[in-house]
Amino acid sequence: MSVEKKQADEIWYSRCPVPSPLAIAVQQGWMEKALRQQCGLQMRALHESNNPVERATFYESPLPNSFRQGGSVPALWARGSGQETRVVGLSWTDEFQAIVTMPTAGITQIRELRGRRIGIPRHEVLIDHSRAAALRAFSAVLETEGLSLADVEIVDLTDQEIAATFKDGAVTSTGTGRRGRYSYTNQVRALARGEVDAVYVKDAQGAQATHLLGAAVLVNIGRHPDREVRVNNCTPRPLTVSQWLLDHRPDVVKQLLAQSVLAGRWAARHGDKVRTLIGRETGWSDAWVNYAYGEQLHQNLQLDFAQESVRGLGLFKDFLAQQKIIPADFDLQAWLAPALLQEVLEDLERKPALYMTPVDSRPALEFPPLH
Repeated sequence: MSVEKKQADEIWYSRCPVPSPLAIAVQQGWMEKALRQQCGLQMRALHESNNPVERATFYESPLPNSFRQGGSVPALWARGSGQETRVVGLSWTDEFQAIVTMPTAGITQIRELRGRRIGIPRHEVLIDHSRAAALRAFSAVLETEGLSLADVEIVDLTDQEIAATFKDGAVTSTGTGRRGRYSYTNQVRALARGEVDAVYVKDAQGAQATHLLGAAVLVNIGRHPDREVRVNNCTPRPLTVSQWLLDHRPDVVKQLLAQSVLAGRWAARHGDKVRTLIGRETGWSDAWVNYAYGEQLHQNLQLDFAQESVRGLGLFKDFLAQQKIIPADFDLQAWLAPALLQEVLEDLERKPALYMTPVDSRPALEFPPLH
């Protein structure tokens, strides 16, 4: 099958296991149904591809017929490397982000980090979003006290060889850098051994690691009153599409936007269902979802171009460019493409029949009983 034929028949997507309107729309089946029935496209997930070349593009976004929503580091990296993508929407969901330290370190205030050792993960991957997030978190927090990364000792926490498989009590294979979903192995190891004085963690797994270690939360960034301090990989989360898709199939992008908007509206009315869906998305219980994202999670899944979100994305881009985490700097405003979202919002008010039946009038998918 020719490339042109495949691009006409299928569309690829990727999403990180985090709260987002795209995640809701995909899990409920609304996105797949809309793209199939309204646009004649088969929606395929990159992480489910049997082709290793295609799977490898999960973070890089080079496919001409693709869209993605998740952390902003991969999206900014892709654009900075010259990939032709555009941002068609943003969502902002605050989460647990924290600088944590062991009580024995004797650090109780941010300014006491001066001259201390901070652990920053360094993974042998093309796009190290964990490292980027940790650097940004420490930089933002230090800045609130008139300090910077130059005032602390950065300790790189590299992946170490650890057991990968056990059989009959014996190690049968080993590997370097085995990382599960949002793993904090390097940070926990270094903090517990006293090799560093503070590390950055986030989301439910970061909270779990904090509780497990008996670590102290020096600052809960996710609840910081200054929104700009909370800016990081997942605040905000961009929804990006390939330029090819925007140029050749604007109808597909509009359906993508409409279902994401409607999913956000549906979420605002179904808090309990949203917690269950996000629990399935992230692999966490409802209690940990609540802890990590707050009881108002369902109210914070809107897709828009809010001025604060755009400013936050710009601040983060500038930081990544300064730290040379992205290949090259670029014009943020030229990357943003808000026109279609505005058009969709107007259509949903005046001509909703252009899209599938609003999700509010359709029942959510029933979950099978657990046995």
